[in-house]
Amino acid sequence: MSACVRIRHDHTARSSPPSRASGIKRPHSPPPPRRGGRFRIAGADLSASITVFLIAVPMSLGLAVAMDAPLEAGLISAAVGGIVAGLLGGTPLQVSGPSAGLTVVTAELIQIYGWRTTCAITIGAGLLQILLGSLRAARGALAVSPAIVHGTLAGIGVAIALAQLHIVLGGSPLSSAAANALALPEQLGRSSPAAPLIGALTITVLVVWPRLPGRIGRAVRRLPAALASVAIATAVAAVAAPGIARVDLPSWRSHALPELPQGPVLALATAVFTVLLVASLESLLAAVAVDKLTADRAGGRTADSATPAPAAPPVQRSDLDRELRGQGIANVLSGLLGGLPVSGGAVRSSANVRAGATGRAATVLHGVWVLLAAGLLVTALEWIPLAALAALVMVVGFQMVSFAHIRNVHRHREFLVYGATITGVVLFGVLEGVAIGIAVAVAVALHRLSRTRITVTDQNGQHLVVVRGQLTFLAVPRLSRALGQLPRGGDAVVELDGFFMDHAAYETIQHWSDAQTAQGGRVVFTGRSGGRIAEPASAAHSCCRPWTPWRNHHCHDRPGRPVDTRRAAATWVASPSGEHPTAVQGPTGSGRAEADAPGVNAATAGPTGGFDTPGDGAAVPRRTGAHRLASGLSSFQRNTAPLVRDELARLAREGQRPSQLFITCADSRLVTSMITASGPGDLFTVRNVGNLVPPPGAEAGDDSVGAAIEYAVDVLKVESITVCGHSGCGAMQALMSTGPDAPQTSLWRWLRHGLPSLERMRSRHHAWARISGRLPADEVEQLCLSNVVQQLDHLRAHGSVARRLAEGALQLHGMYFHVGEAQAYLLAEGASAGSGIDEVFERVGPGDPNHAHPYDITDLSDPTGLSDPGDHAAVSAPAAAGDPADPSGSGELERTSA
Repeated sequence: MSACVRIRHDHTARSSPPSRASGIKRPHSPPPPRRGGRFRIAGADLSASITVFLIAVPMSLGLAVAMDAPLEAGLISAAVGGIVAGLLGGTPLQVSGPSAGLTVVTAELIQIYGWRTTCAITIGAGLLQILLGSLRAARGALAVSPAIVHGTLAGIGVAIALAQLHIVLGGSPLSSAAANALALPEQLGRSSPAAPLIGALTITVLVVWPRLPGRIGRAVRRLPAALASVAIATAVAAVAAPGIARVDLPSWRSHALPELPQGPVLALATAVFTVLLVASLESLLAAVAVDKLTADRAGGRTADSATPAPAAPPVQRSDLDRELRGQGIANVLSGLLGGLPVSGGAVRSSANVRAGATGRAATVLHGVWVLLAAGLLVTALEWIPLAALAALVMVVGFQMVSFAHIRNVHRHREFLVYGATITGVVLFGVLEGVAIGIAVAVAVALHRLSRTRITVTDQNGQHLVVVRGQLTFLAVPRLSRALGQLPRGGDAVVELDGFFMDHAAYETIQHWSDAQTAQGGRVVFTGRSGGRIAEPASAAHSCCRPWTPWRNHHCHDRPGRPVDTRRAAATWVASPSGEHPTAVQGPTGSGRAEADAPGVNAATAGPTGGFDTPGDGAAVPRRTGAHRLASGLSSFQRNTAPLVRDELARLAREGQRPSQLFITCADSRLVTSMITASGPGDLFTVRNVGNLVPPPGAEAGDDSVGAAIEYAVDVLKVESITVCGHSGCGAMQALMSTGPDAPQTSLWRWLRHGLPSLERMRSRHHAWARISGRLPADEVEQLCLSNVVQQLDHLRAHGSVARRLAEGALQLHGMYFHVGEAQAYLLAEGASAGSGIDEVFERVGPGDPNHAHPYDITDLSDPTGLSDPGDHAAVSAPAAAGDPADPSGSGELERTSA
């Protein structure tokens, strides 16, 4: 896409942001960060910290068992990760502690160097994390291919599961994953039944606990599955298997602290780098995942389902560099205290978000509870069977092999990289596996870059040239050979299915296209879907977007500025199916001008009848005033008409058959085709001041809207009608500011049809129309929302609409468009149909392509969704200034039960 961005250089009071000292706050902007102040603990943070604590204790002990480390080291790292990383990290809701991803690495280090040297290696890795965070290198760590990252974590998960399976069977794990796999048959032959049964019980509870049905199931599911499984296994083992191996927490007096590392310098440096790599990647990936979970929760939906989730206060986005520094400080302190390496944990963090945590307090408090448990609950912890902890960690290892990630890498044709990384980690180790994954990824990329398939077929006298893959200089000989087979002056269609075209390939196609066109041939370039790829005949719209002919003509050239023929310009392209046009980009430069641009997007770059553009680069003066209409028409005829002519000709032959009647305001900022992604023939649009629908027979002279409704419903047989309001509506502002003695002008006579909306907003017998997740920003927005709902009521009073609604052949929709945010909201289905009580407009997100009917709405003032219109007690909402119910005239009204 074009990277052209308009920049304002004037620093007037209108364009410059207000200073903080002025006390002015921009609407819909987050409040400035608090500096200083007390550490606040919300009730949600307290309950979330207890939930995470109940998960962290058995998980920390289990990971310590898996690493063959001192058990108290797991508790130390959990406490340090919660308190230190929670206070200093850049992700407020991320919970840090002993890392499942580092299990294999740490276990190997303990076997080679011993526990005390491993603590020193942890300190070294933490110092490097602090350095990298200070150098702002955290974002660069995410540049590693996701296939390699997830393959590494999956390989570690496989190794963890194989090692812990030996403990579940009553034995001890060996030094490598391959050795553990080979020794399984022998271990199965000599295992006693007690440990496997306890392990199987733990796994069964872990799997079944989140799926317990009924009211009792909902109640007991508040207890984390990890704690429930370990607690049940401990109770059963105490009765049925008193001699089973259990947790043995040594005295804190014998706790080992780090020592100066001893061994080969290169091997120690490799160990430090491995711990650094795995801990940093796991922490940063977990931070990104926490951001997504938090955004899903703030949007009112859980991450793993489409069901609404309780709205939560916004949490600031992760600062990855600060997070890396915080993790480094936590690792340094954990190593100094004799704890395990620390990293952000996806399991604990997701539990923290889902439990309703709102800030750092939940993470820090969880660390405090772990610290207290380490000192006060030693006797209780020593009752836990090792087989239960091993089964818990084994399930965590299996969960690290995510089938969702496997589907994603397979979809993106990177399964070879993923599989090679897993194999390398399992057979050779983490660092070796990462190196193997990187090597395979590079080899796959080079293979794809050099592999280009070119085929030529004859289709009824027209030749089709299909190019699959990237067009680089390596493919130029085959490309020239294929194009040379075509008859001179013949018609050809060139289908480019790739993402990149270098300069050599571009010039080859350019020269061949020019030659074919000069000899009377016609060349059409398409993408894989068949849509034509075209470019404007001039570069007069170097900053254009598809709707720019109507965008105050900002896309036209400035006087005296030369045309940059190398920039891309967007054009409307009609798809072969005759449906919506789509915007594509095409290079606007000639072959000569493209000499300075070695990379061209092959999926979009291409000519229509050649790569011909004016070569003089002369500046075209911007047309203003009376010339704007002619300039816009000229742009349409030059750029858009050739691309939509066939589609419009089909519509002219077949007649219009729109599926929707769209009633919206005449405001010039609402471009209906843009915000609904529609094209010619899709919408039957009625625009008027205030998107009003006068009731039938309301007043003479207002039959235009009624006639359009009748024609759309009875003649065109539309399937739905949408009433769309918008933010900052001037009609609603005028309606609120005009009194009963208003002058009898044409505008006021029309706006009288909006008085029922004003009465609805002020009435105590109607629930307020609201935006999901928040109340309206002011009384004007409240009236805009109420007006949409009221006009839907007016629509139902029209005979043709009522008849089609009764037949079930018509649907009504309410819509609100916030102009400043470029955000659309849809009215809840019940309210749109006239049968619902809650009038809530739900946000339509970019990931909701089929979001047409928001069925389930969760409102903060009424979580049950079963409220009565008169039962909204003590909910603040804007009211009109001067309203009788608002004697202060402040515009703020607190509604009480009617």
